[in-house]
Amino acid sequence: MVDKNKTAIVWLRQDLRLDDNPALIAALEAGYKIIPLFILDDVHAGQWARGGASRWWLHESLQALNSSLDNALIFRKGDALTLIPELMASCEAEAIFWNRCYEPWRIKRDTDLKALLQDGGIQTHSFNASLLWEPWEIKKADGTPYKVFTPYYRKGCLGAGAIAAPLACETPLRFADHKVERGSVDDLELLPAIEWYNEMAEIWEPGEQGAQKRKDAFLEDGFKGYKEKRNRPDQNHVSRLSPHLHYGEISVRRLWHDASAAGHAQNAETDLDCFHSELGWREFSTYLLYHFNDLPWENLNPRFNNFEWLENESDALERWRRGRTGIPIVDAGMRQLWREGWMHNRVRMIVASLLVKNMGIHWRKGAVWFWDTLVDADLASNSASWQWVAGSGADAAPYFRIFNPVTQGVKFDPEGLYVRRYVPELEHVDNKYIHDPWKAPLPPKDYPSPIVDLKTSRKAALEAYAQTKEGA
Repeated sequence: MVDKNKTAIVWLRQDLRLDDNPALIAALEAGYKIIPLFILDDVHAGQWARGGASRWWLHESLQALNSSLDNALIFRKGDALTLIPELMASCEAEAIFWNRCYEPWRIKRDTDLKALLQDGGIQTHSFNASLLWEPWEIKKADGTPYKVFTPYYRKGCLGAGAIAAPLACETPLRFADHKVERGSVDDLELLPAIEWYNEMAEIWEPGEQGAQKRKDAFLEDGFKGYKEKRNRPDQNHVSRLSPHLHYGEISVRRLWHDASAAGHAQNAETDLDCFHSELGWREFSTYLLYHFNDLPWENLNPRFNNFEWLENESDALERWRRGRTGIPIVDAGMRQLWREGWMHNRVRMIVASLLVKNMGIHWRKGAVWFWDTLVDADLASNSASWQWVAGSGADAAPYFRIFNPVTQGVKFDPEGLYVRRYVPELEHVDNKYIHDPWKAPLPPKDYPSPIVDLKTSRKAALEAYAQTKEGA
């Protein structure tokens, strides 16, 4: 039995919550007094250090978590392989608990850390707090990983048994006494000098409490009709829980089971199945990154290694980034991203398709911009999604599927409400021309002409792909 005066560090990473936090709960139930710790380890993250929008979110989330932990959280910045052994010694901790992360750089670092600590006689305990299914548990009959979503999810995941119930943190928090300086979230220097995040701060509430509010609001007001209406950026039928899930402010197991309860109560079984499958897509992205570590920079389909992307694209790329392409639903999405750190999922596909297929710019350029500007930037989801749109990834959209942003706008934003919200230059354009204002009798003078001809650029993209197939 553990001496109740002994100490363990609980290393918090992408699990910034108390509810259903297996590492935290295990340490408390084992009788340890705990020292909660967060380390901003940009040393090992390298090129995958968090982008600007994510750093703002993290700052706010850590403040909320520290409050829940009675201001006992220790903040550090630097190399976790150096900092953790030092802290273990300074605090005289005999064990460390953490929840697993799945990015390749984290897996390598955590494996090295576990070996280092165990060699020194330190007990290490790791848990799953982020996923419904561990990526090494789901494989095809021949033992190889899935590359197509439907069999992965329907056969592999749903066939693996019932989802475990979430854990409640019922053991009282017991913090260890120590003389180590805690530091503060400001020591991490997550916020920029210029406060460009003010509008985001008005829209979002990072942290476990904010995640709970967002989940409850979605299940109560946006869940019924989700399957059909989730594609409408002009309506409120998406969960907007992606940043909360990324930072572990809400448990995916809790969300799965609460959605099940709401679906049954509202007689919304079809919507429930669709929402569950969207959680499955999140799992699939992590699964792909785990099994194919080079997903963020290498085409999963090697045929695309021969594709001729546009060179000297800086001016066109900048217009796309700033929402000045002259294509309304694309510009609305890019401006929403800039202002709010988030973009509706249907619009993400549209803006990505325009960049990669109509403009001929490499998917990695778009992925890098999303990485810096999304509050929900996730290495697995970002990489897998861009490769899906490009046609180079697993279970990818066929390259010949090129989203026409005009027809997409007409279908999913029929009255132009979404476009007008973010592109005020088009406020007075008639609905008939809201998605192709260049065709209006008097096109708006302060709005740019389309960056590409959609029909001509589509044809060029298909011809370039045909040449790639011939060279394969």
